[in-house]
Amino acid sequence: MNEILKFDNVKYFYQTKDDEIFALDNISFNVNEEEFISIVGPSGCGKTTILSLIAGLLKPSSGEVILDGSNKIDTKKIGYMFQRDMLFEWRSVWKNITLGLELQKPKNLDEKLAFAEELLKKYSLYNFKNKKPRSLSGGMRQRVALIRTLVLEPKLLLLDEPFSALDFQTRLTLCDDVYEIIKSEKKTAILVTHDISEAISMSDKIIVLTSRPARVKDEIKLNLKGETPLRKREDSSFSGYFEKIWRELTNEETSENS
Repeated sequence: MNEILKFDNVKYFYQTKDDEIFALDNISFNVNEEEFISIVGPSGCGKTTILSLIAGLLKPSSGEVILDGSNKIDTKKIGYMFQRDMLFEWRSVWKNITLGLELQKPKNLDEKLAFAEELLKKYSLYNFKNKKPRSLSGGMRQRVALIRTLVLEPKLLLLDEPFSALDFQTRLTLCDDVYEIIKSEKKTAILVTHDISEAISMSDKIIVLTSRPARVKDEIKLNLKGETPLRKREDSSFSGYFEKIWRELTNEETSENS
């Protein structure tokens, strides 16, 4: 597998009115093509800062973020899925999905529109093409948001707690849906989440961070049986992974408060 992303000894500082905050300390990891990784860590440790650095919204104070072989981030290679679906209520599902194409005006627009229509059919949303987002369930709205991102054919998907606003049952179902879509479309993804079970069930690899300034405490490669996240939760080794990560995070919070 080819490497698509590399964090090379990245440090990040930022200024407040009264102080300089040391957010990330020598963060190093890599992500290969078609890999699904999750980043977990204590609250406020800098998980979303890492996503912002990958997306080119922030620049490292030192070290390098290398995307697809370049330290100059090409934002067109990044797809971002937020906690909220960010759908515009006055636009139809189709108009929401093709918004990025309207803005980018690619030369192969007809080809991209055909691809968008194909994705709607493939993931059971075509009958809602002309509906407004308010007529969709929470899970369907997030599928629309993901398809809107996929239409632009990014190299890397960044998922910033996209399931956190949903109830538990919808969350489990949507994890399966999103996982199936990402694997079917052969995409590379990075998920930031507070949910350890979610991270284990969806990931090929989990990066565990320390409290701020964040460092990589552990990098755990997973090998669970099951074709979907829900099925992977039934694997006999699932609880062992959970216990390991939970202890690492609990120890981190204990040392932070001591």
